[in-house]
Amino acid sequence: MASLGHLAVGVAAARVYRREQPSRRAPLASLLLWSALSFLPDADVIGFSLGVNYGDEWGHRGATHSFVFALAVGAAIAALAPLFRRPALRTGVTAILVLASHPLLDTLTNGGLGCALFWPFDHTRYFAPWTPIPVSPIGLGYVSVYGLLVALFELIVFSPLFWFGLSRGSRPRHEVS
Repeated sequence: MASLGHLAVGVAAARVYRREQPSRRAPLASLLLWSALSFLPDADVIGFSLGVNYGDEWGHRGATHSFVFALAVGAAIAALAPLFRRPALRTGVTAILVLASHPLLDTLTNGGLGCALFWPFDHTRYFAPWTPIPVSPIGLGYVSVYGLLVALFELIVFSPLFWFGLSRGSRPRHEVS
């Protein structure tokens, strides 16, 4: 998946996380943090330069694209949340959902080797039964005509999430008497 779908999830998560002030936009720092977290599973591409093959356990869409990874990182974030005066449970659950959305969206793509959703218990790489999202080229291949087409497709498909995350939302209505 190209980065726009994952970015849209992070932007929307920043808005949802601010439930105490839903009519205000999430601050830039929150948008950046939740969006960065939504990309975290793709840190596995660093392995390419270290000799890790795509299909390896720790290769692209392997262990970091599993629900165990989402739970472990989400639990760590929950444990650290009170240090930043954030609610542990809400922060941890939001982090788990954002992280788990990444491999689920990747299973909807039409290329690659699938995602190891149930690693370490099952090393099978899975795709969803329906794969409507064109797979994005990795690295500089993203800056190509094909990469641009994938980005435009995702911009259209994920525009509701971007709109939700970046809008101010509804203002409370006051009755006129």
